[in-house]
Amino acid sequence: MGPLLTVNDLHVEFKTYAGIVEAVRGVSFELQTGEVMAIVGESGCGKSVTAQSILRIIPEPPGKITGGSILFDDEEILSISERKMRSIRGKKISMIFQDPMTSLNPVLSVQTQLTETLCRHTGMNKHEATRRALELLDLVGIPAPETRLRQYPHELSGGLRQRVMIAMALSCDPRLLIADEPTTALDVTIQAQILELIKEIKDRLQMSLILITHDLGVVAGLADRVMVMYAGQVFEMGTVDEILKKPLHPYTWGLLRSLPRLDMTKGQKLIPIWGQPPDLLQRFTGCSFLPRCDYAMNICVREIPEAFGLHRVRCWLEHPQAPQIERKTGGTLK
Repeated sequence: MGPLLTVNDLHVEFKTYAGIVEAVRGVSFELQTGEVMAIVGESGCGKSVTAQSILRIIPEPPGKITGGSILFDDEEILSISERKMRSIRGKKISMIFQDPMTSLNPVLSVQTQLTETLCRHTGMNKHEATRRALELLDLVGIPAPETRLRQYPHELSGGLRQRVMIAMALSCDPRLLIADEPTTALDVTIQAQILELIKEIKDRLQMSLILITHDLGVVAGLADRVMVMYAGQVFEMGTVDEILKKPLHPYTWGLLRSLPRLDMTKGQKLIPIWGQPPDLLQRFTGCSFLPRCDYAMNICVREIPEAFGLHRVRCWLEHPQAPQIERKTGGTLK
């Protein structure tokens, strides 16, 4: 059996007054049925744009998918009609959006927003959809679902709104769920509950999951594979153990060093990645991480290698045929 989702050489750009922003630059990956893949990286690295491309919800204009292929269940997503795509969104592929405070319609009740999806995709009548909506609210752990169903988003806490978003995403039993930073703006206790809820429901429904986050710490107990993105490109990809225990790219080292650990001593400081992410208005001839990398070499200015090895890493430090050239001044090979 082939992969459920195959993204190959995806390119997405946005036209702005300052020029063309290349938000996604040649992203490729596969997702198997029942697999959980985490996409990690700093804000602005292209994680959400990649996910929105899968659902074809990139706003046009200013955005545009300029190249690549997205195969879902052996069907080319980028070439089907918008009408056919609407039958896939919410039914076969669902998404939990980033901010629960603004993702729900403030003038519609929870009942209206939940039953609309059910009636559209399953053919249920209003009574059947309401009964299913109650079951979904109970499934995601919302107390007194009959009361919550009649309420409006402003009457719910952030945690309850996020649970309603999860219920909406799961309403049609999708084969693929995309969770775009589902714990953003929630307190730590609620974050743990939401992540545990997503894991439990994923196991129960045997669906595939793409988890988007900037925090490597949240993926350890949930993901099967991790894809590390920077400046619209995939820098490293591998299993959770490979990425968390034996990362190969300097950017991944930086992400891990910036996380708090249980073995840290009192007063010990975190080590941030110095510098700022690059301006995506510019085109890169070499590695986009070059200005922030302590291990850069002269060849990094000219080109970046294709992904290689078990980790699918793109860095000359680990390349088996890396030329023996003088390191960049100040650089220290690991």
